[in-house]
Amino acid sequence: MRLDNFDLNLLVAFDVLLQERNVTRAANRLNVTQAAMSAALKRLRESFEDDILKQHGKKMIPTARAIALAPEISRTIMQLRSLISSGKGFDPQTSDRRFKIAASDYITTVLIVPLLDVLQREAPHLRLDISLPNHDTVDQLINGELDLFLTPEDFVHPDHPRDLLFEERYVVVGWSGNPIMQMPLTTESFFGCGHIAVQIGHRNTFIERALEIHGLERRVEITAPSFIQAPWLIPGTMRLSLMHERLAQKVAPAASLVIAEPPISLPVMQEMMQFHASRETDEALIWLRRKLKQVSERPMGLPKA
Repeated sequence: MRLDNFDLNLLVAFDVLLQERNVTRAANRLNVTQAAMSAALKRLRESFEDDILKQHGKKMIPTARAIALAPEISRTIMQLRSLISSGKGFDPQTSDRRFKIAASDYITTVLIVPLLDVLQREAPHLRLDISLPNHDTVDQLINGELDLFLTPEDFVHPDHPRDLLFEERYVVVGWSGNPIMQMPLTTESFFGCGHIAVQIGHRNTFIERALEIHGLERRVEITAPSFIQAPWLIPGTMRLSLMHERLAQKVAPAASLVIAEPPISLPVMQEMMQFHASRETDEALIWLRRKLKQVSERPMGLPKA
């Protein structure tokens, strides 16, 4: 195969076809017709002298060679995109770059929301695609499908760079009408109450893992599927919750909650932003990371309830 006769756009088609394993879905993702995607698959088969995808019943199964090529082609696409974007220069006032970011609802609330005000003034045409972290997020980062992964340090990938965004304390939150919250919390009163915990996608969060490591077990009566739901399950009850301090400060006044210091020693969470190694010199991403860091360093400025 001669490189000067090879259409590099076929690499993008290969990448999407291997992810979707379906010509129609791949065509939809690339916004082309099914016929065009079928033609791309035919050209890929001719170029690589391999079937790439084989029909097996109603499914298309990648060949052994396609599976071996997939990570190399994904990395190549990443490098080409980075090379092209670095050559353009970056002007935040005019750029319409779309950033794909994986972030929890907690990070979206305490960091992305205030970032939007900055973007409105300094980069009004930038676009953000925000998705919740799931079991595929690290693979998406490795494959170059994400620009940023915002996550506690425990969940970052060891082979790609990361920056510290901020450190986060955990506090105890309870309803303002709960008599337990009218006096200093003790270990006995803390563990004597029912608790609301958060579990995302059947995975323990940072604080749940920390409690488990230290052999601390609460009486969890309600498990919420997201951080932002947890505080709204507290009012009118005698239950407590361990919550990120920034989130607690945000929601406490509206939800009639009181914030207290935990009576047990809890680790401080390091919230990181991670990106693919090939994007370290991406001017636009460097700019966005700097703005996220600046927003994260603002004082919370909200009084405790």
